[in-house]
Amino acid sequence: METMEISGEVDPKFRAVADAFEQNFKNGLEVGAALCLFQNGEKKIDIWGGYMDTAKTRPWETDTLVNVWSTTKGIMAFCVARLADQGKLDLQEKVSHYWPEFGANGKENITVAQLFSHQAGLCGPSRPLSRDEFVQTDLVADLLAEDKPAWEPSTASGYHALTIGPLADRLFQRIVGKTLGEYFRDEIATPFGLDLHLGLPESEDHRVAELSHDGGPQGGGRETWNEYQHLVYDNTPVHVPIAMRRDWRAQGTPSAGAQANARSVATLYGALASDRKLNGTEIISEAGLTAGTTIQIEGEDLVIRFPLSWAVGFAINTSQMLLGPTAETFGHSGWGGSFGFADPVTGIGVGYTMNYMTEPGLEPDPRIVALYTAIYESLA
Repeated sequence: METMEISGEVDPKFRAVADAFEQNFKNGLEVGAALCLFQNGEKKIDIWGGYMDTAKTRPWETDTLVNVWSTTKGIMAFCVARLADQGKLDLQEKVSHYWPEFGANGKENITVAQLFSHQAGLCGPSRPLSRDEFVQTDLVADLLAEDKPAWEPSTASGYHALTIGPLADRLFQRIVGKTLGEYFRDEIATPFGLDLHLGLPESEDHRVAELSHDGGPQGGGRETWNEYQHLVYDNTPVHVPIAMRRDWRAQGTPSAGAQANARSVATLYGALASDRKLNGTEIISEAGLTAGTTIQIEGEDLVIRFPLSWAVGFAINTSQMLLGPTAETFGHSGWGGSFGFADPVTGIGVGYTMNYMTEPGLEPDPRIVALYTAIYESLA
């Protein structure tokens, strides 16, 4: 087993969580990773270890960032809920009210809440995009606005794995004149010191960890894909190397492009799990958060292909209990392993980031199972 030094701080009550984190390294399941947990607004765990690169020459540091893929969607969901809480967006209003061009080809009645709960039928564009095209947010948003839904909107969810990012950016541009990432930077990240970037300056590239992948097939393998999965995987060709591109980092798509560390993710979710305050300032009202975390649709997702409960961008734990044992937990996980969530029952907010991506198939990621188990046993 590999010897690994774990840095940071741990409340004695959560010692077992740090042990589980360290054991993942010993079991050869990590290259570099970080974990942070807040309870009732107090930081209880803030640890990291391993390496930023696959050659294991650059130690993971306290401020190491990494592309967290769809863990980004939890940040997106918070921004949507906050914009609505500010009275600038109505979750039940039609998207075409804010963005008239979106209403083409049978999409005129899709509401904001339906869009962000993956009911719009736009899980992939109608034609394959090159990787160079996909990082052009405006191009993708325009294409999706012209497209016909792949199913009747509001009748089912189908995870908009990558397309929801350009859609969110265009909607925010129409309402507040800036992308969702710029909104988050100006309203939350900069004022409250969160090291979480949906649009990373080039000056910070040196802090970003190198990603690697275990080589497992996406979505269970091409031979198993249905028509909706083909729209996602064939028409939005995002693979691990794109995360190392400068234009991808600069774009910071709200679907999958955040560069973050576990501390920043946990800080935000820790606030949402407790008093909704950062540095003593309320960042969203109780009513606003409730609206954003109210389930919009439940049932088998056409893309993910197992039962899910979607709120307005947040995954709610009710259907699969993928985020620990509390049904009220909300958050989002990312391709390969990262996650962030808030459990309002226990008052905990958690962030986990890593750079070794796995495709566990039908079985849950053993790293995450070990961490969840240790967290909730520590709370018992």
